[in-house]
Amino acid sequence: MSSPLRLGIAGLGTVGIGVVKIVQKRAELLAARSGRDITITAVSARDKMKNRDADLSAYRWETDPMAIAQADDVDVYVELVGGDSGIAKDSIEAALRSGKDVVTANKALLAKHGQELAQLAESLGRVIRFEAAVAGGIPVIKTMTESLAGNEIQRVMGVMNGTCNYILTRMESAGLPYETVFEEARQLGYLEADPTLDVGGIDAGHKLAILSSIAFGTQVDFDNVEIEGIERVSIDDINRAADMGYRIKLLGVAQMTGRGLEQRMSPCLVPADSPLGQLNGGTNMVIVEGDSVGQIVLRGAGAGEGPTASAVMSDIVEVARGVRMPVFGQPAVGLTAAQPARTAVPAAYYMRLELQDKPGALAKVATVLGDAGISIDRMRQYGHTNKASVPVLVVTHKTTPDAIDHAITVLPETGVLVSDPVELRIEDV
Repeated sequence: MSSPLRLGIAGLGTVGIGVVKIVQKRAELLAARSGRDITITAVSARDKMKNRDADLSAYRWETDPMAIAQADDVDVYVELVGGDSGIAKDSIEAALRSGKDVVTANKALLAKHGQELAQLAESLGRVIRFEAAVAGGIPVIKTMTESLAGNEIQRVMGVMNGTCNYILTRMESAGLPYETVFEEARQLGYLEADPTLDVGGIDAGHKLAILSSIAFGTQVDFDNVEIEGIERVSIDDINRAADMGYRIKLLGVAQMTGRGLEQRMSPCLVPADSPLGQLNGGTNMVIVEGDSVGQIVLRGAGAGEGPTASAVMSDIVEVARGVRMPVFGQPAVGLTAAQPARTAVPAAYYMRLELQDKPGALAKVATVLGDAGISIDRMRQYGHTNKASVPVLVVTHKTTPDAIDHAITVLPETGVLVSDPVELRIEDV
């Protein structure tokens, strides 16, 4: 058997401790599957005295991750510190320059600096593996770079933030408003320290940008992901979508078109009986469409100690086996900067309008939609929520995003709306 693969782990939060536990508990299995022992040499975290429910006494403690990144007795630097710059980026660069391979779960860093880091790693003959950065325990990176290597990817889509999916499904199942479930998620520890990373769609946008790069052979381009979070989705929207056979999901979609690369992360309606529509709680799902394989669906836990640590370990085992491949599946120097394109694919849309309860209000709405070239498929008027206004739900036939944007801009000028209109795309899945 080869010499042991020695790990240095920076960051002992939920995922880091999960990795330690797997190495300790599954040592014989890991050695059998990788062909060599996998050991831990050193660890690092902010607070050495914190109770982490794991025995760390056999490992050298370093207060500075950089010491692990540059240590002579470490073969693989496992970066679990987090953050899109600072010590996470600096230590990874130092590890690569010190002759180490890198395993990370840091989606924000890869979304912002992935191209730069990939070029550095490949120029030095090192690898960066990051299965845990996207969709937790779901092996989507390995699937796309290896199992689907013979396919031209046509579209990637999915639910990639478990916290948002928990909030939306909890609102529906319990009939609770967004604000109540948001606070519940905070109390349960589901939200990031900055919750807008979750509910604002940013975390999921990072993941979509990484998948786009792998799928389409382009440089990671997070800055051109169209992002909208779930903050404006109300319990009324969820209930009315359910009435029509839909569920609301924070859905990421990326596809290459003749105009360029479309990347969007936004709340959408999906059929309730579709795989995405049946996705509950904190579960993630990624759908990949290839020209040869057709559509495949990957579903599993998107976060948590076990699933994410499992993904980290899958990368470590691949390094132990001697598997070497470009960071994003193709040599970084050959990745092109994609032309960004705003989504133009026609779709049906859900619109929620709160109208003044007076004659002619609906007619004015219909006129605006007609002038914008939007055809109405269904319209429902619900019971009065108060004496002055009435909620109206419109589902359009397929139309363009530009037409919807124009209508949303003009509708308030009619003078019959009590509040801003809400529109959500209905996605074919």
